[in-house]
Amino acid sequence: MKGMSDETLDEIRALLAPALPRHAAFDGWRLPAVAMAAQEKGIDPDIAALAFSAGAIDMIDAWFAHVDEAMLASLPPETLSALSIRRRIIALVEARLAVLAPDREALRRAQAVMALPNNLARAARLGWRAADAMWRAAGDESTDLNHYSKRLSLAGIYAATLLVFIDDESEDMADTRAFLDRRIEGLMRFEKVKAQFKGSGERLSLARFIGRLRYPAV
Repeated sequence: MKGMSDETLDEIRALLAPALPRHAAFDGWRLPAVAMAAQEKGIDPDIAALAFSAGAIDMIDAWFAHVDEAMLASLPPETLSALSIRRRIIALVEARLAVLAPDREALRRAQAVMALPNNLARAARLGWRAADAMWRAAGDESTDLNHYSKRLSLAGIYAATLLVFIDDESEDMADTRAFLDRRIEGLMRFEKVKAQFKGSGERLSLARFIGRLRYPAV
């Protein structure tokens, strides 16, 4: 059995990831939060700091990777296979929200960090990774343009849903669930239209559609 000194930096990031948001909610996504998480897990704080050498965005990346894993663990393939594609996607997003729910203040702070100009590219990659994990879990095997359009669309929906979720005080997150349901219904309609027009030469504006998902008309 390996001792802590034998853990790789990737393993240390994964080990600390679940603990980071509890401390980041109070200390921000900064090294003090890493030190507190390291103390909690019995890891040398200097090694822990090295594991997150890029600072806040590395910490957030590790946390979101943990969210990916927790989402997949809560919805094994045999559970998802009994659902329609629409219900699979909704269940996967809701599973992510359930993991994030105890740490909404940390999420709020993470969103502020990701909105900084120097973090926008990394934030976009994290959004793509979440959407890709959800589509793959839902059974999507597309390899053509649909592969990219599905993930861009879902990433937009997920980002918009988080904006509702973070301030949702309704019972059982009813407002967030209703918002998500409407957006996924729109996505499924769009996928149906794409299938109907495939090969017809008609062109659909994906960017325009994603914009409507994020900022629907009132």
